[in-house]
Amino acid sequence: MQPDLVVADQRWAKIPALKAWVKKAHLAALKKSDAARPVTILLSDDAELKTLNRDWRGKDKPTNVLSFPAAAAKLPKGEVAPLGDIALSYDTCAKEAKEAGKTLRDHAVHLVVHGLLHLTGHDHEIEVEAEAMERKETRILAKLGIADPYVLNDGHE
Repeated sequence: MQPDLVVADQRWAKIPALKAWVKKAHLAALKKSDAARPVTILLSDDAELKTLNRDWRGKDKPTNVLSFPAAAAKLPKGEVAPLGDIALSYDTCAKEAKEAGKTLRDHAVHLVVHGLLHLTGHDHEIEVEAEAMERKETRILAKLGIADPYVLNDGHE
């Protein structure tokens, strides 16, 4: 199943082949069983991400990506439980990409992978979990031909 992409900020639509890259990231990041579950990816802006971050996490500031795992619920027979939702902010992502010397597309794909891993239970609250999640992200991105996002352009982490 392909992710449902909701483009709320049209600046995202100007990134060449972004939808195709998001679909590739979705397939590369998830096991077949998770890839068959519905995912919605919202491509928005700082204002919307700030509101979501405030309302759901108690942090009154914009952020690059938010993940919302679907709540467990009893579903009618034959229905597939959704995996969850991801939201990205164009403003924050563009700023971060520019500062890191990366393309916005590559940075957005990285954040989609990051969000998908959160939906499948990965986290980075403690250092050992963060390191494991970063290694997994790096492996997935390498399969997509995207450089390690945790290495700066000068070769240092």
